Amino acid sequence: MKLKLVILSTIVCSVLFSCKENDKQGKTAKEEEKKAVKIERKKPNTISYHFEKTKNWLEKNDNDSIQLHFATAINRVDVANLKKLDSIIVANGAQGDLAYYLPFPLQVPYLKDISKIIYFSYPTQTFGAYEYGELIYTGPTNMGRKKDQTPTGLFFTNWKAEQTTSTFNDEWDLKWNFNIENKLGVGWHQYELPGYPASHSCLRLQENDAKKLYKWADEWILQDDENVKVKGTPVIVFGAYPFGQPKPWYQLVANPKSLDITAAEIEKYTQSHLNVILKEQKNREMLQGKK
Repeated sequence: MKLKLVILSTIVCSVLFSCKENDKQGKTAKEEEKKAVKIERKKPNTISYHFEKTKNWLEKNDNDSIQLHFATAINRVDVANLKKLDSIIVANGAQGDLAYYLPFPLQVPYLKDISKIIYFSYPTQTFGAYEYGELIYTGPTNMGRKKDQTPTGLFFTNWKAEQTTSTFNDEWDLKWNFNIENKLGVGWHQYELPGYPASHSCLRLQENDAKKLYKWADEWILQDDENVKVKGTPVIVFGAYPFGQPKPWYQLVANPKSLDITAAEIEKYTQSHLNVILKEQKNREMLQGKK
């Protein structure tokens, strides 16, 4: 009888251990699957730039949506403002993925544990959105003008609206608005991009970019009217714009890598905020796990 009990106990323990191991392996597999973000990109053979008269360039490319997409991003403008410029910077034989022509690195290993994070670079007037260290979205922005500069540091997305009215001027309609600083009224949205920092501290985007980030980033979750239960997606704004000097992207003609942001720089701007970011991320994951 005792022998039977010992055998039965051994079998039960073995099954329980096996279940735990399978469960552990299952969780690990799910975590690895969740973090396996990989974007297929077409890399151009070479990257170089030249200045060209806008009128001459438009005569050849006005109906080419791909070339317009590249030109507006490189010059940090929208199509309407591109046509107002006397000269523009043009990529020689623009091909491949646009991300290769903008400053943010395609991978940042330091961000491997961060599910979502967005960066706005003041000096390059561009943004980069990452999932577990992989660049998901990037594009041009026009940030705060000299007397109304966009605050720098760590923020979290909070509320959003497909269309809202500016708190600065009630005649300005803002599309795909996502607020990052509620008390200051700072957020990103679609609006005119003249090709330099021109906003009243907000982060202006082309409409397609504003819409993508609007749908991709997370809203906050409120406990009640006064308290935040879970914060949204982390946003880091960094650097300083050289007001009064030539536009930084003009340097690309002489040196195509002059504006490149390295993975080490992203790490530097993130390091002091990492614990807070991961804490807020864990809070969101725990709440979602209860649902």
